[in-house]
Amino acid sequence: MRRILLFVIPLALAAIVCSAGGIRKDIMDRTFIFPARILWTSGQVTGTDVLLMEDNGQSDVAGHPMCTMTNGDTDTASIILDYGRELHGGLKLSMGGGRPRLVRIRFGESVGEACSESCDEEWKMGYSTNDHAMRDITMTIPRDGTIEVGCTGFRFVRIDLLERNVDLNIREASAILRWRDIPYEGSFRCSDERLNRIWETGAWTVHLNMQEYIWDGIKRDRLVWLGDMHPEVSTVMAVFGYNDVIDRSVDLACEQFPLPGWMNGMSAYSMWYLIIHHDWYMHNGHKEFLEKHRDYITGLIDRIDSLVDADGSEHLAESRFLDWPSSPNQEGVEAGYRALLCIAMDDAAVLCDTLGDGKHARKCREVRTRLERLVKPHADLKQAASLMALAGLTDAGKAAEEVIAAGGAERFSTFYGYYMLEALALAGEYRTAMDIIRTFWGGMLDLGATSFWEDFNLDWAKNAGRIDEFTPAGKQDIHRDFGEYCYKSYRHSLCHGWASGPTPWMSRHILGVEILSPGCTRVRIDPHLGDLDWAEGTYPTPHGNIRIRHERLPDGSVKSTVEAPDGVTIVR
Repeated sequence: MRRILLFVIPLALAAIVCSAGGIRKDIMDRTFIFPARILWTSGQVTGTDVLLMEDNGQSDVAGHPMCTMTNGDTDTASIILDYGRELHGGLKLSMGGGRPRLVRIRFGESVGEACSESCDEEWKMGYSTNDHAMRDITMTIPRDGTIEVGCTGFRFVRIDLLERNVDLNIREASAILRWRDIPYEGSFRCSDERLNRIWETGAWTVHLNMQEYIWDGIKRDRLVWLGDMHPEVSTVMAVFGYNDVIDRSVDLACEQFPLPGWMNGMSAYSMWYLIIHHDWYMHNGHKEFLEKHRDYITGLIDRIDSLVDADGSEHLAESRFLDWPSSPNQEGVEAGYRALLCIAMDDAAVLCDTLGDGKHARKCREVRTRLERLVKPHADLKQAASLMALAGLTDAGKAAEEVIAAGGAERFSTFYGYYMLEALALAGEYRTAMDIIRTFWGGMLDLGATSFWEDFNLDWAKNAGRIDEFTPAGKQDIHRDFGEYCYKSYRHSLCHGWASGPTPWMSRHILGVEILSPGCTRVRIDPHLGDLDWAEGTYPTPHGNIRIRHERLPDGSVKSTVEAPDGVTIVR
């Protein structure tokens, strides 16, 4: 009888819930993270060490030690907790006696943001916004019991006790990490610890953004953006292998932006849709997913074909977008946009060949031929020169020497920096690319980053403090005092998936993994160690992980050891 009841009760409960309007299971995992340190206190705050200890999450009225915040007539008790790295989720408070109290809780990706004021006006310098996720919350918390608050991207939490002549007892203040608890099948290690940290940071940046769908940012831009998503797809392939978050996100984008519209309202992002499909299919070999999108793929090709003239001019859309930093150089954006369209047509032709649709494959190649009749100048724009090199519209070596590598990491961007690195690799400039990774993405680490940012400019760092400390007198706040376009000041996202490009780039070019056949059935291993003594790692495939190690020998040659799972043929 007991076994029958255990079976019946969940069914009855499900029936009750469904009759109330249906259910949707939360596919995300939850983990509680304790503070790594107490960064700062003000006013009367005692017993802070309690908050650093692992606890059970239960409220406590038995007289155990507490962190106590006390306000007098005029002072305000405040505390800032540092959880050690960027997280996505909220805060759980477990209380210990007293009465319900009014508090202000502020989340921040930097110390400065955790102390900043909110403003309803978007993009105002010196202020934060609550427009995508609430980060500044005033609320009453219970006397005994627990409460959870917030859902945003953060590393720091500031708590202020707002009432006069009261105290507040806190037993536990744990961060709620909302994430996919999945293994890192891919890995990367080399003789340069800075590059190791950069690979891991890019992986963590994308991991945090793998929510129900793949977002671009966990504080802001909590949406599926098809163009921004391409570096994230590349990172997912190199770190996690197949994950249905990509399928779900591409499906959702098609539902939200049906033809004849453009993805996210931007024609360039429809081009990225085709490129993502190509790369995802080459890695996973899931032809059924292509079949599911056949009509959208071919319908998009038809629309593009109708908008490209015989002389190579095109009329896809008035608005042209590559990334934000390139926007002022409209001549260069035009050239890069056309190169991106060429890349998309090349990839779409492969997709149509796979689908057995020779008619649309020919259309793609004919569009590409027409576009080549009108090649526009890159106008010294690194984004454009990179795309043109990758599209075969200009000599990669010349583009690298004259434009992309000029000034090193100057004029790099977090999003299109990935394609600049790819163009440098195409030109054989692996050492230059590695130096730029160390300088540009490493520059964020030097400022306290534990995830990569929406944008970064080396000039910002010249007189700036770190994000994990109060800005010293005479220095600028790297988070508050910089940013442009839609990411001014504290609105700037410090965890943006499009900035993860060095992670797949190092797996692809240092470990040397090149996928030759769909589903990774044939993989070339062609390492480029640059100035490294050794590099090793794993690369996930649908058949299992490829294990790789490269060592530089005294004579300068490289010894490679590769172990491949059954179903994967290694080509040297």
